[in-house]
This record gives sequence, C-alpha cells and structure tokens, in this order.
Amino acid sequence: MNFLLSPAPHIRDNKSVTIIMCVVMLALLPATLGGVYFFGWSAAILVLLSVISAVATELVMNKMMKREVSIMDGSAALTGLLLALCVSPSLPYYQVVFGAIFAIIIGKQLFGGLGFNVFNPALVGRAFLAAAFPVHMTTWANAFAYRGLDAVTQATPLAAMKFSGQGTSYLALFYGNVGGCIGETSVLLLLLGGLYLLYKGIIDWRIPISYLGTVAVLSFVFKADPIFHLLAGGLLLGAFFMATDYVTSPITAKGMWIFGIGAGILVVIIRLFSGLPEGVMYSILFMNAFVPLINRYTRPRILGRKK
Repeated sequence: MNFLLSPAPHIRDNKSVTIIMCVVMLALLPATLGGVYFFGWSAAILVLLSVISAVATELVMNKMMKREVSIMDGSAALTGLLLALCVSPSLPYYQVVFGAIFAIIIGKQLFGGLGFNVFNPALVGRAFLAAAFPVHMTTWANAFAYRGLDAVTQATPLAAMKFSGQGTSYLALFYGNVGGCIGETSVLLLLLGGLYLLYKGIIDWRIPISYLGTVAVLSFVFKADPIFHLLAGGLLLGAFFMATDYVTSPITAKGMWIFGIGAGILVVIIRLFSGLPEGVMYSILFMNAFVPLINRYTRPRILGRKK
C-alpha cells in the first residue's frame, strides 16, 4: 500500500478559488433575478456594467502592475456583482462604473490583489459611492415603480421606520415588494442563496448566526422590533455574502463569533442611535479592520506548546 507523505496542514479539498466564486455567484442569482423583476431592466444594466467594469479594471491593473492575469478566478466578477446588488436601482450608469473601478483599484489591487485586501472590495466601492454621490445612493422608489418613466420617490422600510415611525409588513419584506437596493429587498431570495452556501460548505454558519442573532437580541433589548430589523435593509445580504468573505473575515471559530457579534452590535447602534437608517456596510468594514488582531488573539493552542 502506498502512502502520501506531506507537511502539515493535511487538508485535501477540491474547491478552487474559481469554483468557490462561481458557487457564490450562483447563490446570488435568485436575488439578482429578483432585483431585475422588481426594478426593471435598468437594474440588469447596472449589474452588467458593474461586473464588466470590475473585470476590465482588474485586467488593466494586472497589466499595469505586471501581475499574473487573475480575472479567470471570478473574484473581480463577484465584486462587481455584489456592488451592483447593494446600490440604488436609480443610480446613474456611470456612477456604478466609477464604484466598480474604485472597488478593484483601492479595495483590492493596491493591497496586493486577492488574498491581501483588508476590507471587502465591494463595500469599499459602495462606501465611495455613498460619499461621492449621496443623493443618488439614497433615492428610492417602491418595487415596480422603476418600470415607469415617472417613478415616485419613497423611503426604504428602515428610513420610513426611523424618520416617520411608519412600519412595513413582514410579508412585503419577505417577498421584496419594497424600496431598497437592487439585491437586498427580498428576504426569501437571499435566504435561498445563503442556505445554499451553507449546504455547499462554502461559508461557515457562525458569522451569519452571530451577526443576525446579535441584531435580534439587541433590537429586543432596546424595544425595537427584532423581526423587522432582521428582514429590512441589507442585513441578510451582508450576513451571508459579505461578512463571510474568506479574505476579510476571521479564520478561527472564536474569531468568527467575535466578528459577527461585533458587527451586529454596530448595526443596532447605527440603526437605532445614529442619524443613519442603515449600518450594515459600516459594521462590516469596521470589523474588517480588526480581523488581523482577532485572528492573532484567537489562535488555538498548538498541541504540546504551552499557552
């Protein structure tokens, strides 16, 4: 009998980077199609422009920095897709192009490319758009309104609750018939994608559970509606698809709990006590900055080594 001898760690897995990225994009397909259904073909154009711009920027940066061409691993396409799903359906086309370019250059390539970036590139692009084009990034209309030429401006469920005390039915939030970003409105479609990632073993359950659980518990403690805060906004999109990013999230079990709980605390603080109705983007980016420290101080003790 032949034995294969190799140094630790002894890990065998047939999942390549390309396969993982493709599985994540497949999991995002229901939310993407739902965004096109709710917000019309302009949403589809925004998604295509964002993906194409991200991939093209990655290719140009590879050439300029004399690195191996990396567009085939799918990470740039996934960045473009995630960015498009977390912007307003009314965003002008050129702005999402700027956002995708910024996400790849500043959020990814200047750190050294895939595996070296500190912050989630898609959220870096969204943060840039929120700072550069705040009016367009916060202009919303109800689902299906974008199919017409004269869409009526309407607040998102979180903004309506925060600034006017107006609630939104759980059913509307569950199916997605509300105003919001392209890919965040339908809880049903996001859950389908998130559960698929868990089933395929692409993401670890600890971050989504700790993130969502913290938001639910603290919302209840502060006498807000926990179910509403779980269903509204970009919480599910962030919990399943952004907070679980391999590069910018902890690799240890304890670290994942710390990351998810910390991000959940920040979401509740921002939603309930700040001037902003939403805090998912800031919570994840803030916790991204602490991932190196979290990994360092939550490393398990090596067998035979003193603590």
